Amino acid sequence: MKTETLNLNTSRGATTAHVARPETDATAAVMLIQEWWGINDHIRDIAGRYAREGYLCVAPDLYRGKLAKDADEAATMMQALAIEDGMETIRAAIAETKRAYNVQRIGITGYCMGGTFALRAACEIDELAAVAPFYGDIPDEDVLKKLDVPTLFIAGERDGWINPEKVNTLKEAARKYDLPVEIVSYYADHAFFNDTRPAVYDAEAAADAWQRVLTLFRSQLTGDETAIGLSQS
Repeated sequence: MKTETLNLNTSRGATTAHVARPETDATAAVMLIQEWWGINDHIRDIAGRYAREGYLCVAPDLYRGKLAKDADEAATMMQALAIEDGMETIRAAIAETKRAYNVQRIGITGYCMGGTFALRAACEIDELAAVAPFYGDIPDEDVLKKLDVPTLFIAGERDGWINPEKVNTLKEAARKYDLPVEIVSYYADHAFFNDTRPAVYDAEAAADAWQRVLTLFRSQLTGDETAIGLSQS
């Protein structure tokens, strides 16, 4: 695995993306959208995991180089980030990834704030082939009803932010509009995938969720017909 930096330009200012590349040229890419902390070592580690699975992984920096020192600062930075700003950065990352690396199919995933952006991006950006949001917020119904790519939504039943009531709105929309959504909920807290946070990390749930996401991406990004397809929840 090797890492590099991808330069991005948006109308709101330049930024970069952290890129993790497999040893051989990849035909598929995963867009990895950060938690509210920024592009920290944990996000870089996850990018490396995808690269070791054979994917080009691109993590666009929605904060333009800033990192939160604590939860209060992270909350302030997240609230200051306009949806339109984050979406423009994701679009720029997709366009530059296609130009620079000639990948054929692109999926997207994200955690916390990144899950919110990942799900919305899958509703609005045609180039995406699959989405795996982890405990992100649910967009309004008029946005969500446009979702037409296979989606694996990962939730925690003990999550106080993306709580079961919010997850139920996704379930209801999936039924109403026949959306290609599977929802998997674990008896775990918000951010249970983050192994740098022992207070909330759940190793068993994280390992199971990781394998489910890999199955989705193998099926939708690499055409692996042995991968289990999604069924609507």
